[in-house]
Amino acid sequence: MKTLYDVQEFLKKRGYINLLSDRLDAIFFMAQELKTLHDAGLIPDENDYFTAELILRREHRLESEKKIHDEKNYRD
Repeated sequence: MKTLYDVQEFLKKRGYINLLSDRLDAIFFMAQELKTLHDAGLIPDENDYFTAELILRREHRLESEKKIHDEKNYRD
Protein backbone atom coordinates (compact mmCIF):
# COMPACT_ATOMS: atom_id res chain seq x y z
CA MET A 1 0.00 0.00 0.00
CA LYS A 2 1.49 3.31 -1.11
CA THR A 3 -1.26 5.63 -2.30
CA LEU A 4 -4.68 6.90 -1.32
CA TYR A 5 -6.12 4.77 -4.09
CA ASP A 6 -4.55 1.69 -2.47
CA VAL A 7 -6.24 2.60 0.83
CA GLN A 8 -9.57 3.06 -0.97
CA GLU A 9 -9.22 -0.40 -2.51
CA PHE A 10 -8.21 -1.87 0.86
CA LEU A 11 -11.35 -0.41 2.45
CA LYS A 12 -13.53 -1.45 -0.49
CA LYS A 13 -12.54 -5.07 0.12
CA ARG A 14 -13.93 -4.65 3.62
CA GLY A 15 -17.23 -3.12 2.50
CA TYR A 16 -16.54 0.64 2.62
CA ILE A 17 -17.17 2.61 -0.56
CA ASN A 18 -16.40 6.31 -0.64
CA LEU A 19 -19.13 8.42 -2.24
CA LEU A 20 -17.96 11.84 -1.07
CA SER A 21 -16.82 14.35 -3.66
CA ASP A 22 -14.82 16.55 -1.28
CA ARG A 23 -11.37 15.01 -0.94
CA LEU A 24 -10.72 16.20 2.63
CA ASP A 25 -14.07 14.85 3.81
CA ALA A 26 -13.42 11.56 2.03
CA ILE A 27 -10.03 11.19 3.72
CA PHE A 28 -11.55 12.01 7.12
CA PHE A 29 -14.28 9.39 6.77
CA MET A 30 -11.87 6.78 5.42
CA ALA A 31 -9.73 7.31 8.53
CA GLN A 32 -12.82 6.90 10.73
CA GLU A 33 -13.83 3.70 8.95
CA LEU A 34 -10.28 2.34 9.13
CA LYS A 35 -10.21 2.90 12.90
CA THR A 36 -13.65 1.32 13.32
CA LEU A 37 -12.60 -1.76 11.36
CA HIS A 38 -9.38 -2.02 13.35
CA ASP A 39 -11.16 -1.66 16.70
CA ALA A 40 -13.62 -4.38 15.65
CA GLY A 41 -10.72 -6.70 14.84
CA LEU A 42 -11.54 -6.87 11.13
CA ILE A 43 -8.02 -5.88 10.05
CA PRO A 44 -5.84 -8.77 11.22
CA ASP A 45 -2.53 -7.38 9.94
CA GLU A 46 -1.33 -4.47 12.12
CA ASN A 47 1.13 -3.44 9.40
CA ASP A 48 -1.75 -2.88 6.95
CA TYR A 49 -3.59 -0.76 9.49
CA PHE A 50 -0.63 1.44 10.37
CA THR A 51 0.43 1.84 6.74
CA ALA A 52 -3.09 2.89 5.73
CA GLU A 53 -3.31 5.28 8.67
CA LEU A 54 -0.01 6.95 7.73
CA ILE A 55 -1.11 7.31 4.10
CA LEU A 56 -4.37 8.93 5.19
CA ARG A 57 -2.53 11.32 7.54
CA ARG A 58 -0.12 12.31 4.77
CA GLU A 59 -2.93 12.86 2.26
CA HIS A 60 -4.94 14.89 4.77
CA ARG A 61 -1.93 17.10 5.48
CA LEU A 62 -1.22 17.60 1.77
CA GLU A 63 -4.84 18.44 0.96
CA SER A 64 -5.06 20.85 3.91
CA GLU A 65 -1.91 22.63 2.79
CA LYS A 66 -3.19 22.77 -0.77
CA LYS A 67 -6.51 24.23 0.37
CA ILE A 68 -4.78 26.89 2.49
CA HIS A 69 -2.45 27.75 -0.39
CA ASP A 70 -5.36 28.01 -2.83
CA GLU A 71 -7.33 30.26 -0.47
CA LYS A 72 -4.27 32.48 0.06
CA ASN A 73 -3.73 32.84 -3.69
CA TYR A 74 -7.43 33.55 -4.21
CA ARG A 75 -7.27 36.52 -1.82
CA ASP A 76 -4.14 37.98 -3.47
